[in-house]
Amino acid sequence: MTNSFNKPGDTGLRRVIKATGYSIKGLKSAFKSEAAVRQELTLCAIFIPVAFYLNVSKIETIALVGSLVLIFILELINSAIEAVVDRIGPEHHELSGKAKDIGSAAVMVAIFFAIFTWFLILV
Repeated sequence: MTNSFNKPGDTGLRRVIKATGYSIKGLKSAFKSEAAVRQELTLCAIFIPVAFYLNVSKIETIALVGSLVLIFILELINSAIEAVVDRIGPEHHELSGKAKDIGSAAVMVAIFFAIFTWFLILV
């Protein structure tokens, strides 16, 4: 039974394979076009191995790594918001600025959370 909410197209494994391809394409695009994505991936490449090297519990390691991954996830979402806003048009609009600022604020909160997490576990 189908309804108006179902999208036509591939289902099952074929959909998963296509979705994975789109995700990889998105990661490549973000890496090429966004300096913040490259910077945050560099920080992850440095600090995630450090998190596994530290003499902390497994749950603390998960918190350390998770706080870094959260920054990266939110940066991807922020980059997507910026791309959509920029697609709409180059002229300044209050709501466009608000959307970009809120996306940026989400990344900033995640960075503060990561700093707090690392500080609390390591100090």
